Amino acid sequence: MNRRLALTAFATLPVAALAQGADPRRIRVALLPDENAATIIQNAQPLRAHLERALSRQIELVVTTDYSSMIEAMRFGRIEIAYFGPFSYVLARSRAPQIEPFAVGIERGSPTYNSVVIAQAGGPVRALEDIRGRPFGFGDQASTSAHLVPRAMILQRAQLAGGRDYRVVHLGTHDGVARAVQNGQVPAGALSKPILDNLVRRGTVDAARITEITQSDPIPNYPMVMQGNLAEPLKALIRSAFLELRDPEILRAFRVEGFAPTTDEAYNVLRDTARLLELDLNQMRG
Repeated sequence: MNRRLALTAFATLPVAALAQGADPRRIRVALLPDENAATIIQNAQPLRAHLERALSRQIELVVTTDYSSMIEAMRFGRIEIAYFGPFSYVLARSRAPQIEPFAVGIERGSPTYNSVVIAQAGGPVRALEDIRGRPFGFGDQASTSAHLVPRAMILQRAQLAGGRDYRVVHLGTHDGVARAVQNGQVPAGALSKPILDNLVRRGTVDAARITEITQSDPIPNYPMVMQGNLAEPLKALIRSAFLELRDPEILRAFRVEGFAPTTDEAYNVLRDTARLLELDLNQMRG
């Protein structure tokens, strides 16, 4: 989630037009724009150095403007490796079936994490039911823990539907949600629990100015994804570079303890959640 990163002028050839068994000397790696870009850039350099050593190739780390542009970059072969949010991966896979998830972050010994609903301390929202009739802050439309999962949780636990029972406000990034709640721009919002903890630890968010309302059930963690047309020896190197990663500085930037193997099937729970919300993956911006 943290990474050097120049916005890159990408080529426009679709992946289908690329030769099978591609073995590029330059590997473009995209990392989710789920926090402030300056923070992402600052924390990216150890990852780049590690991948250059492990893959013996030039590494170009990329941050896109939002989840949508990252999905399109993967779809059209403008990046070789990407670190997707769980739901943005599901959206990407629906548009680019050739991409392959190969590693998932491990936190507290588990390949899952949670979404958290927060409210302004002393504000009008003290339980999910208090969201009725008020604005509620979500992150990017394609975010798992800052949109899809908490929106479904509010529907299931409080029987409140976004757009009908409360006003949906998309604020882009996780840190944008946390700051908007802290500053009273919205009375409540949702984001990743690990990201919130990191924001509090760094002092970006004052824990005394927010209160945690509830957490979601476990969510499958962020996957690392690669283009399916890459040469098999290169794929094996990429897998090893992440699955054997032990550098605590790099892992801390991902907010994980390590990486484990994963498959597309691990993310079916999010497809089920999208169906619960009656979301058409093919129609969603993201």
